[in-house]
Amino acid sequence: MKLIFATNNQHKVDEIRSVLKGPLELITLKEAGIDIEIPEPYDTLEENARTKSTSIFEMTGTDCFSEDTGLEVDALGGEPGVKSARYAGEGRSFDANIDKLLEKMKGISDRRARFRTVISLLINGQETLFEGICEGRIIGERRGNNGFGYDPVFVPDGSALSFAEMDMEGKNQFSHRKKATQKLVAFLNSL
Repeated sequence: MKLIFATNNQHKVDEIRSVLKGPLELITLKEAGIDIEIPEPYDTLEENARTKSTSIFEMTGTDCFSEDTGLEVDALGGEPGVKSARYAGEGRSFDANIDKLLEKMKGISDRRARFRTVISLLINGQETLFEGICEGRIIGERRGNNGFGYDPVFVPDGSALSFAEMDMEGKNQFSHRKKATQKLVAFLNSL
């Protein structure tokens, strides 16, 4: 089975490909010859994921999926949430986003946070949603050089390492994206 993954984020492609097994072939937008940036204007991960998968399905008529992920920090009322990639502005700078988060967290003892991923799958135009959550905490300084986004300041529950201190196999023991992808794969295998 071939599915287009409606993202231009190679880090996300790499993470999802590390989870996929079996007869499922993931095709990136680039591999499908699609060079567009799909806006994420909505206030929920579900709506943003749906917009991306619907846009690609309408363009291609091909089964596809997309995802949207947010970091939700309890003490900040769920920020950065759906705005995670653009927390510090439209430039989408990982470093600027982390700087803003750490500045807002100064003096806050409640460091609980979670990564939440929502996948929108369209098969024959019918949507199914899958969610993956990884609970953890925000640490006060960057640690590690792997991963992307907020990985250097996020430590998942059950680990002493930040996501950026883990290799892909280590991260996949906890990953929100892996949890959502496993649900996607289980659903596809049931068809």
